[in-house]
Amino acid sequence: MVKYIRKADNFDILIIAEGTYPYVKGGVSSWIHQLLTGLSEFKFGIVFLGSREEDYGDIRYKLPDNLVHLEVHYLFGKKGELNIQKKNVEPDKFKYVYSLHEYFGSDKNSKNGDYIPDYIKSLDFYNRVITEEVFLYSKNSWEFITENYYNNCPNYPFVDYFWTVRNIHSPIWVITDVAQNLKGYKVIHSPSTGYAGFLGALLHFDTGKPFILTEHGIYVRERKIDLLSADWIEDKRNLFQKELGELDYLKKMWIKFFEGLGKFTYKASNPIISLFEIARQIQIRYGADPEKTIVIPNGVDVKGLGELVKKRPKKVPKVITLIGRVVPIKDIKTFIKAMRIVANYIPDVEGWIVGPEDEDPNYAEECHFLVDSLGLQENVKFLGFQNIKDILPKTGILTLTSISEGMPLVVIEGFAAGVPAITTDVGSCSQLIYGGIDEEDKKLGKAGEVVPIANPEALAEAYVKLLKNEDLWNSCQKVALERVRKYYSLEKFLNSYRNIYKEALNSWQE
Repeated sequence: MVKYIRKADNFDILIIAEGTYPYVKGGVSSWIHQLLTGLSEFKFGIVFLGSREEDYGDIRYKLPDNLVHLEVHYLFGKKGELNIQKKNVEPDKFKYVYSLHEYFGSDKNSKNGDYIPDYIKSLDFYNRVITEEVFLYSKNSWEFITENYYNNCPNYPFVDYFWTVRNIHSPIWVITDVAQNLKGYKVIHSPSTGYAGFLGALLHFDTGKPFILTEHGIYVRERKIDLLSADWIEDKRNLFQKELGELDYLKKMWIKFFEGLGKFTYKASNPIISLFEIARQIQIRYGADPEKTIVIPNGVDVKGLGELVKKRPKKVPKVITLIGRVVPIKDIKTFIKAMRIVANYIPDVEGWIVGPEDEDPNYAEECHFLVDSLGLQENVKFLGFQNIKDILPKTGILTLTSISEGMPLVVIEGFAAGVPAITTDVGSCSQLIYGGIDEEDKKLGKAGEVVPIANPEALAEAYVKLLKNEDLWNSCQKVALERVRKYYSLEKFLNSYRNIYKEALNSWQE
C-alpha cells in the first residue's frame, strides 16, 4: 500500500530510490541529496522502494523544499490474503508465463541483450494478461513450478525452491502497480538497475518519457557478491550431490533474475551513466549500448570542505578512520585485523569506525567481538554516525576496506579536507588515488595507496608507512587537494546533471 510523505500532481524529475534516500544515510543517499539541494531550479519527486517496512526507521534527511513528491512502497511487505479460486488458466494465456520465466530466469537474456519480447515491456501485460494471481497462484503455475523443480534441483527441499521463485518474482507486481498509478513526472532517473531500474524502464516503455540511468556500483555485480556470501540461501545438498566449484542453484536463480533486470533497464535508458571509465566498460559487457554510455564523476563541496584543512593540528594525527556502514561488503573485519598489526608498531594508534551498525546487527556484533578478542579495546573505536566535518580534521588517514564500491564520495570528501586515503583496489579507488581521468591527472602523483582486498597485512604496511613518513604524508595531501579541486568539484558534477535534465525536459513534449 502506498504511503505519501509529500504529494504533487506535477514535477520535473522522478528519482527512484531502491533502499536508499531518505531512510538510509550515506552513499547513494548523499548523492541524491546533493542533486536535490544543488539543483533547486527543478521540482523533484521520489519513489522509495524498500524491502520491508520494519527494515527502516525514520527519515534521515531534512527534505528540501523542491522535493515536492515522496511516496513509499515495500517490495516484500505484508499483503492481504488474495481471494483466489483454484482454477486452470487457458493454455494460450499461460504460454506467456513460460516466456516471463524464461526471460527472468534463463541464460537466454544473458546471451542476447536484445531478447526482450514487446509484451514484457507493457504494463497491460502484468495488470491484465499475466497478473500476480495467474503467475504465482494458479494451478497451472503450481504445476509449472513443480516441473521445473524436479527438472533442475530435486535435491533441494521443495519448500526452499518454491519460496525462492515466489520471492524473486512477487515484487514485479508491486512495481507494476506503482507504475500504473504514478503520475505527474516528466523525466525518470534511477540510480541503479535492479527493481528501481525495472520500474524506470516500465515507465519509459509505457509513456515514452526520457529515462536516465546512473549506476554507482554495477548492481548485478554487487548482488552477485551479496548472494555468493549470503547465509539466508543455504545449500542443503550433501557432499556427493555437488560438483566441484558448482554454484548453488537457488543463488543462480537470483543472479539470472538480476541480470535480466539489468538488460531490461539498459534497453530503456539513455543516457547510461557511470562514475568512472572501468565501470562504463563493465556496463557494456553486461549489455549496455556503448553509444548510450557516458561518465560523470561524483563531486564534493571543495570550498566548504577545504575550510577543514585550517582546523588540522600541526602533527599528523595517529588516527585511521573508516567511514561507512558496518556491513560485510565494507569488510570491517579486515580493517580490524589490520589495526592489530599497526598497533604492534604504533601502540597509541587509533582506528575509528564511523557509521551505522543497525543494517546488519549480527555482523556488527561479530566486529565488536573481534576487537575484544584481539585486545584492541583501546585502539579501535565504534563511533556510529557522525558529522564528517567533526571527524576529518582529526584524521590522519582515511581508509576504505570494501570488497566492492563504485566511486566512494567519502574518499573525495577526505581529499577536499586534506586527508590522504588508503583503500582496497575496488571501483574507482585506483583512479582517485593514482589519477586516471587523463594524463595530467596521472602526473599529479599519488594521494595515498591502493592495496588488494581482504589483505590486512598489506593494509597495515601502508598505514604504518604513511603515518611514519611525514614527507610522504604531506606529498599525498598536496596531491589529494589538487586532484579534487581540478576534477571532482560539486559545481562540475551539478552542471553535468543540470544539462542532462534540461536536455531531457526539452525533448519531452506532452
